[in-house]
Amino acid sequence: MSDLIATRPTVTKPATNGHPPARSRLNLRRRTALVAGALYLLTFVSIPTLALYGPVRDPNYIVGPGPDSGVLFGGILELIVALAGIGTAVALYSVVKRQNEGLAMGFVGSRVLEASTIFAGVACLLSVVTLRQAGAGPGALVIGQTLVAMYDRTLLIGQSFMPAVNGLLLGYLLYRSRLVPRTLPLIGFFGVALLVVGDLAKLFGLMAPGSSVDGLSALPIAIWEFS
Repeated sequence: MSDLIATRPTVTKPATNGHPPARSRLNLRRRTALVAGALYLLTFVSIPTLALYGPVRDPNYIVGPGPDSGVLFGGILELIVALAGIGTAVALYSVVKRQNEGLAMGFVGSRVLEASTIFAGVACLLSVVTLRQAGAGPGALVIGQTLVAMYDRTLLIGQSFMPAVNGLLLGYLLYRSRLVPRTLPLIGFFGVALLVVGDLAKLFGLMAPGSSVDGLSALPIAIWEFS
């Protein structure tokens, strides 16, 4: 009876040693790069806040007329930036951890810290809006100005200094991995140095925040992230 049973030919699968095939790994890296690139683009959506936050910087904003929608919309944009920043680190972690898992984890941590400072800054400005909507009156003007000053400091730390830390960590990991042309991480290193110098100049009052020189100091790191 066993002689009459037709046996199916066996198909031998190539050994993968428990790892996905090379083509699957390549497709996974492409998807990861696409997701990370899209999230990096999202980190630029807060650029309009330079204009949207103009009214809240008025010392008499709490007792002044006008809508609050611009400040609220700017806060939403900054929250998107914070979450997108964490997303970029999570998306790239699986790729860059092969070079140095500790530094890759540090990159994720620095992105989370950056997002935390952004959230804190947005909370400060939303608190000013709350005081205005509650009709706090002239007695709250000093509190409002203090909250705006706190936002400016969290902005300096979270969206100026922390990107330099992020750029240094990610630039080193990409330089080691050779996943991108080595000129790109070198541009990032130059941008990091220029950004830190600009931050120190703003910290000691040698450069006005939002000035043309301030924008130029942040331009190389922005070009590197955008590329």
